[in-house]
Amino acid sequence: MSKAIFIASVEPYTGKSVVSLGLVNWLLGKTMKVGYFKPIISEQRPGQKEIHIEAILDYFSLPIAYEDTYAFTRQEALQRMETAGRSDMLNTIISKYKKLEDTCDFTVIEGSDFLGEGVAFEFESNAAIAKNLGAPVLMVISGEAKTTAQIVSSALSALQGFDSREVQVLGLVANRVKADQIDDVRELLRMQLPADILLMVIPWEKYLQSPTMNEIREALGAKVLLGESLLSNRVDNFVTGAMMLPNFLNYIKENVLIVTPGDRGDIIIGALQANLSANYPKVAGLVLTADTEPDEPVTRLISGLQTVLPILSVKQGTFGTTTAIGAIHSRITADNKTKIELALTLFESNVNTKELEDKIVTFHVEGITPHMFQYQLVKTARSVKKHIVLPEGNDDRILIAASRLVAQNVVRITLLGDESEIMASIKRLGLQVDPASLPIINPASSGLYASYVETLYELRKTKNVTIDMARDLMLDVSYFGTMMVYKGHADGMVSGAVHTTQHTIRPALQFIKTKPGVSLVSSVFFMCLPDRVSVFGDCAVNPNPTAEQLADIAISSAESSARFGIEPRIAMLSYSSGTSGEGEDVDKVRQATAIVRQKRPDLNVEGPIQYDAAVDPLVGSQKLPDSSVAGRASVLIFPDLNTGNNTYKAVQRETGALAIGPMLQGLNKPINDLSRGCTVDDVFNTVVITAIQCQDNP
Repeated sequence: MSKAIFIASVEPYTGKSVVSLGLVNWLLGKTMKVGYFKPIISEQRPGQKEIHIEAILDYFSLPIAYEDTYAFTRQEALQRMETAGRSDMLNTIISKYKKLEDTCDFTVIEGSDFLGEGVAFEFESNAAIAKNLGAPVLMVISGEAKTTAQIVSSALSALQGFDSREVQVLGLVANRVKADQIDDVRELLRMQLPADILLMVIPWEKYLQSPTMNEIREALGAKVLLGESLLSNRVDNFVTGAMMLPNFLNYIKENVLIVTPGDRGDIIIGALQANLSANYPKVAGLVLTADTEPDEPVTRLISGLQTVLPILSVKQGTFGTTTAIGAIHSRITADNKTKIELALTLFESNVNTKELEDKIVTFHVEGITPHMFQYQLVKTARSVKKHIVLPEGNDDRILIAASRLVAQNVVRITLLGDESEIMASIKRLGLQVDPASLPIINPASSGLYASYVETLYELRKTKNVTIDMARDLMLDVSYFGTMMVYKGHADGMVSGAVHTTQHTIRPALQFIKTKPGVSLVSSVFFMCLPDRVSVFGDCAVNPNPTAEQLADIAISSAESSARFGIEPRIAMLSYSSGTSGEGEDVDKVRQATAIVRQKRPDLNVEGPIQYDAAVDPLVGSQKLPDSSVAGRASVLIFPDLNTGNNTYKAVQRETGALAIGPMLQGLNKPINDLSRGCTVDDVFNTVVITAIQCQDNP
């Protein structure tokens, strides 16, 4: 069975980068050593890298040198064929590919882009390369601007072309197919394609075809007058500003690019005001034509605004500029993470990976890599969608993460806060969110407020909470969000981006309470190290646990580890290993280890043990040669909060590990805390693990 797959198109602009990204992402969920190779690339400007290669290497952090991902530029390949012949060119490609293949479990090979003259050369080259590399072909055709009959005809012609050259075809991807054509295209192709050919139909996605302001700047050779930091703005449509301002305002649509001569100060100021107004959609930017710039008073006015739009200036006239903009084909670049994530979601939601897996090599590796772990997290969360409440709806990080979670169809989200403020922030951030998919609740005006107050009062009146106190507390988003979980109006809650840990978990301790048989709430971090994922506990909640509590933390952490697909091998950490050390602290760890063995004889536990002996196979075999945990520990239990918190932060900073968490364990329903220094990725990952925890509750 081949260790590679060759992605080939027979025409330009098929969107095969969506397939490449999706395949690499899916394969990294199976194994760590995935390669990417593009035999022939388009000509690049001096100092520039091929954008597909750069995007894949950067996004997935593939440990491959850029120079090892391709063999020739298109011009170099043509010259080599003219001077030395096709065989010499193919031999060089095979040699370069084999060097990469030797270091990888599986390699995604992407054919050339069909940009420029010589389409026949590109098709023949792709077919010959795929055949000589022994890689089955996954054909990609475009359905854009085609009838259903034309799509089917293109697919069958492409298949015939590869078959006639005796190239093995694994499957066909019909990409960019309009929604109302999908069923017909799938049915007709399935009837006419051989039964052993995989068929995948991916719908047309408007936002992947929308260029950014920076792409427009590059295509037009434009000068940036203002708003250079906003060149990542997405352009979904464009309009010419040629009429009077009151009429022109009616033509402003979401993410519109306005093209107008530079002396139209009224249009420029009107566009800026519309972008600031809550009554108009977001404006992507302006292009000022005919080599004219605004008069000095207008320039002085707009340059003093805190929120501006990217404004470009070009020498061409308005007609030529709009024609050039209409011809721009947007591409997925390394700096556009939103497009990459959209491409991955599009692939995952429309490709039957089980069928794909049956056709190509599957991998069985010991342990779990960070990407495999994160891939499985999202896949598991998406399998049974849960409802998570985010109380800190005014925080930008929360909003960006929430928009990603909703766009990727991972969970249902409810935000807490003032709706007008949150919607203004969503517009300011340029987030593409359907309001119906991201409901917002203001506790003070919610219809749930009165019943929540009454419930809190009944639950806490024996603790001297009066009805007035309950009213005040229920205005607090942490209490309101926790009550949503308690009442079953949400499955879980994530907070802490702007609140302390105590503020986040206090309501949960007061009325969510702990699970039966669990004596305390503790926490774990999933430490995504370069080659493995380890569980660290407790690094966030309990300052100085007793031996009994330490044993409970170990048992809870082992259960969390197993729940998330990591085989639990527990190391009870201390400053000595085995029986060599003495002292109160090491005795506590020794006692805790004995309690774990007594309570859960099925768990694989070692302690006391030092950190190096727990994770380094050589040191572990020297210090504890008969241990099945030493050198292979996956769950590391720290003796106190001081040690745990400092160690996880030291490992995170020194190794670049991603720390997912803390995830609270032991509560009746999932409530999780964020660090106030959290990133968007931290929020995203914490919501995902919370959703998975929710799946264990009825």
